[in-house]
Amino acid sequence: MKTDEQKVLIFTDLDGTLLDHYTYSFDAALPTIDRLQKMGAIIVPNTSKTKAEVIELNERIGLAGAFIIENGAAIIIPKDFLPEKPRGAQWASGFWVVSFAPRRSHWTGLLSKLAADFNGEFEAFSDMDIERICEVTGLSKEDASLASQRQYGEPVLWKSSADRQEAFIQQAKKYGASPLIGGRFVHLCGDTNKGKALLWLVNEYKRQHQRISISSIALGDGKNDIAMLEVAGTAVRIASPAHEPPQLTRETRVITTKGYGPVGWTEALDQLVPPIHNTIKEN
Repeated sequence: MKTDEQKVLIFTDLDGTLLDHYTYSFDAALPTIDRLQKMGAIIVPNTSKTKAEVIELNERIGLAGAFIIENGAAIIIPKDFLPEKPRGAQWASGFWVVSFAPRRSHWTGLLSKLAADFNGEFEAFSDMDIERICEVTGLSKEDASLASQRQYGEPVLWKSSADRQEAFIQQAKKYGASPLIGGRFVHLCGDTNKGKALLWLVNEYKRQHQRISISSIALGDGKNDIAMLEVAGTAVRIASPAHEPPQLTRETRVITTKGYGPVGWTEALDQLVPPIHNTIKEN
């Protein structure tokens, strides 16, 4: 089918990727964000953060499109982002919401079972007050309050050895969880990930824009970004001051930045833009 237009969807992790690992600043990326949006590219945050956090960040950054929260647990879609109601979506608080995971209470209940075998070895996010969240994340009180408003998975701060963490993960899997290791937390969640959510949104966008050719880029720095980095048209591994880049099985169309966080984000996308439509295959 002949297409009339090409569209680039850029799926980006936030902490350690678009946001600096330590300061959460995105200033270094703002000129590139402005250029991308002017050329019609769509920037989709794809993050472990909550809906409340991303709404606030989008306002500060200047993003107004769809976004993916809590490691692929749900896609939040503004009313005017797509021509039609997304398949399987429910209208809630001014957005279409497509959910892929059980609610948070399911996972906090599971943690109660795990505590019997791992007593004192982890700290659940739901047990932290705002001051404690600030302490372990470096967030301000305002941002920590937004981070506490989780709807789906449950982050766990691991306090024991790596071997015990692996044992915890294996035990959680026996209870039906699919844990993900993020930059700061082990995320107890369902069989969802950033890659599955990316593919759902790309396919839904294609379904509703059949005369538009879609290309996708994913950018991330952590293990919980691997799924989206593996399935996007082009994968960008953002260098981190805290850990090694995520290991991928794919070998083609992979970029690893030299710069950290938003500096690396800009470095990669300045390399891919403006000849982006000619260099990235459709996903």
